[in-house]
Amino acid sequence: MGFTLIVAEKPSVGVTIAGVVGADRKHDGYLEGGGYQVTWCIGHLVGLSDASAYNEKYAKWTYEDLPILPNTWKHEALPGTMRQFNIVKKLMNSADSIVCATDAAREGELIFRLVYEQAGCRKPVKRLWISSLEESAIKKGMENLRDGHEFDALYDSALSREKADWLVGINMSRLFSVLYKKTLRIGRVQTPALAMIVARDAAVSGFRKEKYFIVHLKADGLDAVSGHITDKAEADRIALACQDKGCRIGDSKQKREVVKAPKLYDLTTLQRECNRVFGMTAERTLACAQSLYEKKLATYPRTDSNYLTEDMEDTAGMVIGRILEEMEFAREINYRPNIRRVMDNRKVGDHHAIIPTSEISREAYRKLSQDEQRVLVMVAGKLLAATMADHIYVVTSSKVICEGYEFLTKGKTVTQEGFRFVEEKIRKYFGIRKETDKEPEGSNHGENGIPKMEYERVDAVVSEQFTQPPKRYTEDTLLAAMERAGNEDITEETEKKGIGTPATRAAIIEKIIKSGFVRRERKYLIPTQDGISLITILPEELTSAKMTAEWEMELAHIAQGKGKGEDFIERIEIMVSMLVSCYDGMQPEDPGFTGRNRKNIGKCPKCGKPVYEGKMNFYCSNRECDFALWKRNRYFDTVGADLDERAAREFLANGRCRYEGLVSKRNGKTYTADIVMDVPEKGYVRFTMEFPQKEEKK
Repeated sequence: MGFTLIVAEKPSVGVTIAGVVGADRKHDGYLEGGGYQVTWCIGHLVGLSDASAYNEKYAKWTYEDLPILPNTWKHEALPGTMRQFNIVKKLMNSADSIVCATDAAREGELIFRLVYEQAGCRKPVKRLWISSLEESAIKKGMENLRDGHEFDALYDSALSREKADWLVGINMSRLFSVLYKKTLRIGRVQTPALAMIVARDAAVSGFRKEKYFIVHLKADGLDAVSGHITDKAEADRIALACQDKGCRIGDSKQKREVVKAPKLYDLTTLQRECNRVFGMTAERTLACAQSLYEKKLATYPRTDSNYLTEDMEDTAGMVIGRILEEMEFAREINYRPNIRRVMDNRKVGDHHAIIPTSEISREAYRKLSQDEQRVLVMVAGKLLAATMADHIYVVTSSKVICEGYEFLTKGKTVTQEGFRFVEEKIRKYFGIRKETDKEPEGSNHGENGIPKMEYERVDAVVSEQFTQPPKRYTEDTLLAAMERAGNEDITEETEKKGIGTPATRAAIIEKIIKSGFVRRERKYLIPTQDGISLITILPEELTSAKMTAEWEMELAHIAQGKGKGEDFIERIEIMVSMLVSCYDGMQPEDPGFTGRNRKNIGKCPKCGKPVYEGKMNFYCSNRECDFALWKRNRYFDTVGADLDERAAREFLANGRCRYEGLVSKRNGKTYTADIVMDVPEKGYVRFTMEFPQKEEKK
């Protein structure tokens, strides 16, 4: 008797589907029953072969063998999952027909197709395309299976992505490893993400904060402020003139502000908010969202849509009812949801936004891990917030006149709480302190946020302020930057670009951390010395976020049938070949190469080898030596000096460099000093300051 084989992406999903179709008899690596056999992959069972599979000489990394451009691509079963591959292969070739039930996305399509091709199978394929593992969703999907050929373009896109990653990774890693005598792992997507972190770190390190002053008038709840004042004496003069004097209110203006209810979660937004609120990594958030999907408590997580399809109004309404009934944080929330505001067929691609399923319950919630509970509450709360009214408030800006000087005070009056009510409920539920509110608070102002018209006496206080550098990336802000890359002119109707996809961005961040190029420091992502050095030596073609975003858009077009994978791969091959040829003639033993016009600045004080100028530093050409002088150096920023080429030459020649015209931050006077370089055997270069002795008068 014939049977239909269903192939899932992982065992847990296979078991869930088997329970719906009646496959309840267990076998080694699959379940059977009801006319079905249900088996599974374990992630990828098949992958691209290593370069050495094309030619044994590629086992050794040499410049002469580059570029490596396969004419016919080779795949092979992965050693760690060979046993399951053989099970799936046997079942595929003995089945009457096959249902592809891997994740309904680009990578899921690739996982199935590679196994299907490697198994040499030619059986007809249908596609199960669902966004939820609820029994009702699986039954509906099985009743409406789609022809497997509908997804040929998606497979073409996935295969093109895999080949492009191989071409860039294999060729560029070998090229720069040979040149620099050090194993350097370079990725098509990871490297631009690393470049963003390095650039932001350089901007922070190179920032020179500037001092300014603000005069505050305080009286009976009033806090009026002056503009920025650069001269301390001027600020003190204004404060002295206003101290103990009266003030009056001048013009007042009111502006009504409407904060629109938020959109539903796509994966990137969920990861960002869980990182900001709970400190969860993007990888951890994805793992929890995937677990909730497999436990039938949330819909498919790897989505880039913030909307539901227009046939989901009843489903969403039922889920909202379950949240209000079953979730503790939602007690005392009573509202009429506006579901239509989160429905838009035009803005839903393969999958709709992430929402809970109707199986959400108190009992199921209690069985979850702490992080899973956090993610489920965030997803449930977002569905409530997105279908609530807008948050509306009025900002009152008033001029304050005192002794002829003009100040400004602002007050805020909330006229409609709207969705902020549920956000506050979630904060209290988890015991989270409220984030700093950038909107002005006006509780101490008079009616409608307008202060009293006159104050008999004020206290005038001067506060010292500093301009602030850009903030280093957190996973929250890096995910946002990766999503926006290449979208400088994006609008609601513009097609998104971005680095990576919602499904891959978490893995990209983890990979550059595990490679030793970035480290976590509290919530911030900080580039390591190796990470900075790598980005310093690489050409723009490999570090450009914009170019990588363009590639991602091309892959999206291929998936939509608007382009061909072979054309995309041809362009990648041309770029790889051109980069290899640019380094023709360079001596592999010369790891100090950073460009065709290197500047020899002097001899390394550690090993005696030449020191060259790079984009961000002056570095020793000996890769075994760690000596470097960084142009953006915190010590030099602190004393207001530049570590430029002239200074670098002086340090290498004499161990010190004289600086004239330095400005004292204490009294503003100029002075002359020698900055002395100390080069320890291990660790970073240190600097101290010495003052030249004044000649005694005779």
